[in-house]
Amino acid sequence: MEKVLLIIIALSGLSAVSSHAERQYHFVSEAKTMSEAQRYCREKHTDLATVDSMEVVELLNNMAGQYNQSAWIGLHDDRDIWRWSMSDPSFYEPGEIEFRRWGGNQPDNWPIDQCTILYANTIFYDYDCNARYRSVCFDVTGPNAAFVLIEREMTWTEGQSYCREHHTDLASVRNQAENQQLAAMLPAGTWYWIGLYRDSWKWSDGSNSSFKYWKVNKPNYRASKVCVAAAFDNSGRWEDLDCRVEKPFICYRPVPVVPVPVVPVSMKVIKVSVENPNDVDLNGKAFLDAMLVEAKKKLRAQGLDDNVQLAWRKQPDGQVFHKEEEKKRDEL
Repeated sequence: MEKVLLIIIALSGLSAVSSHAERQYHFVSEAKTMSEAQRYCREKHTDLATVDSMEVVELLNNMAGQYNQSAWIGLHDDRDIWRWSMSDPSFYEPGEIEFRRWGGNQPDNWPIDQCTILYANTIFYDYDCNARYRSVCFDVTGPNAAFVLIEREMTWTEGQSYCREHHTDLASVRNQAENQQLAAMLPAGTWYWIGLYRDSWKWSDGSNSSFKYWKVNKPNYRASKVCVAAAFDNSGRWEDLDCRVEKPFICYRPVPVVPVPVVPVSMKVIKVSVENPNDVDLNGKAFLDAMLVEAKKKLRAQGLDDNVQLAWRKQPDGQVFHKEEEKKRDEL
C-alpha cells in the first residue's frame, strides 16, 4: 500500500470587463426642418444620428419598418470651412492658417468648387477639384518653405498626391510675403493648384467618420444649403436635400454602460493523502481527470459554488504524485 501526495488549487471568483458604449437610435415621425430636428434631438436626446457603418445602416432600416420615405440624419454640407492640405499646426504662426487672398466675389461656394487655384497675380479662386491644372508644391524645412512649380497638369487630388510623394505637400500660402514670392515665380496668364480646399461634409455631433452611403448619382447639390436624409425606400441610402424641407428624423443617445463589479480571485492550495492499493498509474491523465471530478463534487457538497476551478500543481520533476516514503528518504 502506497501513500501519495495530491495538491489541488482551488480558484474562486470571476472577473469581467464591460463592453464599449453603444448608441440607441430614436425615430421621430414629426416632420421638421433640419435645424429644427437638430434642436429637438439635442434637447431630448444627444444629437441627430451619426451613421458610421453598415451595421448602423441595417439597424436603422430595421427600425424604420414599413416607413418608405426618407428621414434626416446628422450629415450636412458646411461650405464655409476652408483648410490647408498641410495640416500641421506648428507650421503656422498665429493668423497664418486663416490667410486668404480671394478674388472678387470669391469663394462663391458653388457646390462642386471645393479646391483652390492661384492665378498668376496670386489671387485665390475656388474651383472644381476635377479640373486639370499645374500645381505649386513646397518643401518644408522647419518654419521655412521653398515653393516648387509643377508644370504637369493634374486634378487637385492628383497634384496633392504628387506633391506629397516628391516634396512635402501642396503649397500653403501663409502670409502676404509668401504670396508676393509666388507672384514673382508664376508665368503670366497661368493657373496653379495650391493646398487650400474645403472638406464640406460634417456630422452634427462633430464625429469625423468618413463612411458614406449615397444613392446613385448623389449628392447632386441642388440647393444652396444641403442636408442629408436616409431614404428607406432605397435601403437607407443617402440623398442630399434642401435643409428647409420638413421631414421625420432620427436622433441618438449613448446607452449607459453599467459597470460590472470585478470579484477578486483567490487561490487556495489543498494537500491530500491518497492510498493506492492496486498499483494504479496515479500520474496518468485518466486517473488525474477522474480525481478532479470527484474532488469538485466533494467541494460542491461543502457549499462551494460552480465558479470554483480545480487544477493540479505539478512538482519540479513534472509529476503530480510522489510516494511519501520516497519524499522522506530525500529529506534525510
